[in-house]
Amino acid sequence: MRSSLADRPPRPVTTPLRLLSEPEGLLQVHTASFRGSCPSVFSQALRSAGLGSRVLISQFLRGGVDQGPQRPVQMCGRLTWLRPQLQSCVMAPGETGASEAVQALWQESRRWVLEGQADLVVLDELGLALAHGLLDEADVVATLSQRPGRMDVILTGPEMPLALMAMADQVTQLRRDRC
Repeated sequence: MRSSLADRPPRPVTTPLRLLSEPEGLLQVHTASFRGSCPSVFSQALRSAGLGSRVLISQFLRGGVDQGPQRPVQMCGRLTWLRPQLQSCVMAPGETGASEAVQALWQESRRWVLEGQADLVVLDELGLALAHGLLDEADVVATLSQRPGRMDVILTGPEMPLALMAMADQVTQLRRDRC
């Protein structure tokens, strides 16, 4: 005689498969011997935001819009773009107000990293800000070491300290074609 479904004992409840680990974020370095050489990084950030990722772009030496961390530009609803509160771009160390403006931008970027507020963080010309003495290398290294494991970070600039290069999962060096 066949048993009906009602006569069978209930199946034990099984837990659904869980994600065993979060995706691992990458620390990428993009360097070039010239400034303004990373449009592919900004394209990647814009695409990521358009696909739903939370993105922060901090341009440490690009002023000119008197923006500062208190007045971010919002794009795609998911991309926050920050520049220092300066009337012009930082071209050399020691410019009036540059140190304070870049430091304020770093503190806001640092907060985003440590609080895990973004899926992708782009720190544009970070290497030059360090080379010009506008930021403390040990603080930057410590902050990036503490970032959430799922967070992608891209560092750009013509100069990059060896400590950051050693931390990188990927290093891309852009060169100009010589014809």
